[in-house]
Amino acid sequence: MDLNQIRYYLNLAQALNFTEAARQSGVSQPSLTRAIQRLEEELGGPLLYRDGKDTRLTALGRDVQLEFMRIQASLDAISEIVDTSVVGKRRRLAIGIATTIAPAAMASFWRHVLAQLPMVELQLLPMLAGETDAEVLSGRYDMCLLTDPPGPNVKLAVVPLYREYLRLALATTHPLARKSVVAPAEISGEPYLDRLHCEFRSLLIKHFMDRHIVMRPRLQSEREDWVQQLVASGAGVCALPERSVIVEGIVVRPIEGLDLSREVSLVAVSGSGNPREVRQILTMAEKYRWNG
Repeated sequence: MDLNQIRYYLNLAQALNFTEAARQSGVSQPSLTRAIQRLEEELGGPLLYRDGKDTRLTALGRDVQLEFMRIQASLDAISEIVDTSVVGKRRRLAIGIATTIAPAAMASFWRHVLAQLPMVELQLLPMLAGETDAEVLSGRYDMCLLTDPPGPNVKLAVVPLYREYLRLALATTHPLARKSVVAPAEISGEPYLDRLHCEFRSLLIKHFMDRHIVMRPRLQSEREDWVQQLVASGAGVCALPERSVIVEGIVVRPIEGLDLSREVSLVAVSGSGNPREVRQILTMAEKYRWNG
């Protein structure tokens, strides 16, 4: 069995006419007929009923058609990869993003990337719970935006982008918004909205418990947008990295005595085996003025 036989058969199964299938396949009708006969011999059964001018698929023929369609889809995908990677038409890069990283601090950088690399297509994908830099090494993502830099690993290229501190987020109309620093005791009576994906949850709870303050969440959610929208509406307050505001109507203020921060990093596989475009983006990230 060869790829031409697959193509010929799919054309025939669609047209159910040897003359038309030969025309679509770019071969003579006798050549197509011989190819289909060899295919039937290799598979051990008839693929078509031939009754004069009437041609229809057998049960085996229908099953084979479905499998050949899957094979053809895979071949088409391979051709697209070749066009992208070898011929140089376009390069599609999958970038995993930790769910708590907000777009505001990143948007201008990726706009710069798109302007500088017009042949690149970006797929920005939310990373699932538990996914780490290991997903880069596995090939799931070409690059990752992470909130905790991975440990030393010669297989990884890590570019630190910026550091941001954990702050109290509250509505701009909230009375505490007038303060430059908020004391833990002032937060204790506020309805607290719990961001379940927050990297600092356990440390934040300990910070308040050490001061004999128990924060009882009125609401818990993995959805950053929902929590922030509720904060902006005045429904409560939450702890939020300072660059992570995505909803209008929120201000962030330092919490007295709290010094928790995270470093956002861009991570990719190191070495020349990486796509050229990935190496270019890493270089751009190193030179970009993240605190500008």
